[in-house]
Amino acid sequence: MYDAIVIGAGPAGLQSALTLGRMHRSTLLLDSGDYRNGTVLHMHNVVANDGTPPAEFRATARAQLAEYADVEIRDVGATTVTPIDATFSVQLADGDTVEARHVILATGVADDLPPVPGLQELWGTRAFICPFCDGHEHAGMPIGILGAAPRAEHLIGLLGRIVGDITVFPVEQPFTADETRALEGLGARVSLAPVTTVAPDGDGVRLSTKTAEQTVAGVFVASGSLRHRAPFADQLGLTLLPSGSIEIDDFGRTSLAGVFAAGDLAHRASLPGPMASVLLAAAAGQLAAVGVMQSLMAR
Repeated sequence: MYDAIVIGAGPAGLQSALTLGRMHRSTLLLDSGDYRNGTVLHMHNVVANDGTPPAEFRATARAQLAEYADVEIRDVGATTVTPIDATFSVQLADGDTVEARHVILATGVADDLPPVPGLQELWGTRAFICPFCDGHEHAGMPIGILGAAPRAEHLIGLLGRIVGDITVFPVEQPFTADETRALEGLGARVSLAPVTTVAPDGDGVRLSTKTAEQTVAGVFVASGSLRHRAPFADQLGLTLLPSGSIEIDDFGRTSLAGVFAAGDLAHRASLPGPMASVLLAAAAGQLAAVGVMQSLMAR
């Protein structure tokens, strides 16, 4: 019987395990090997780790966790979390079953990209979503933004003073006349035809429509959606926010006692959505671990 099982070994899960290990609480960290930034070559906007490959970050964290006798790491995912009285049974993908007094969900989210051929292959290397993470690397360079006009306007506002020329490409359907005027009013060029394919072109990206081609330094995506990487929120009947994320309080508590959540799959109701950031995910993981400690001390 572990004090806590942490499901997911990105920044949130790694920090949760570290905090619990330092408090000498028996902790099992489950690492499925699937990460939202699994294709990313370098992390950015992470103090003391700006430019560090995510795989190196995770390896360093795991090496440090190995120094804590109370933390066990298994390279296996979980399939089912079941409440049993005041504890939880976790079914693992290898068929094993483990139990704990608390569970921290840190499995993160996956990006469902717009249906543009070639985009998935460029994701995380030449196609991006976060201006804070990847905008600076395109300073003074031409970029493309792929559709949904309102979100494209937001990206233009963030990237406009950093990058060079910006061309916005609709996806599937052309922009309306009002959308086109609004985007052009922000200083962007607007493609009249939807993008049909994206592909590598030297160090950049070639965007094609039915009528033209253009090469830019990189592409930022202003459409698509997020989904939970694992089914546990539904399995446990956890309360979700309008964003689709798990609702948590300041210490990562969910609507089910004993279950905590941290990282991109959860946020407080005071925020409009998850704050996708390595540092913020790690901070959320630490807070969730503190929440577990509070629960353990109250027993």
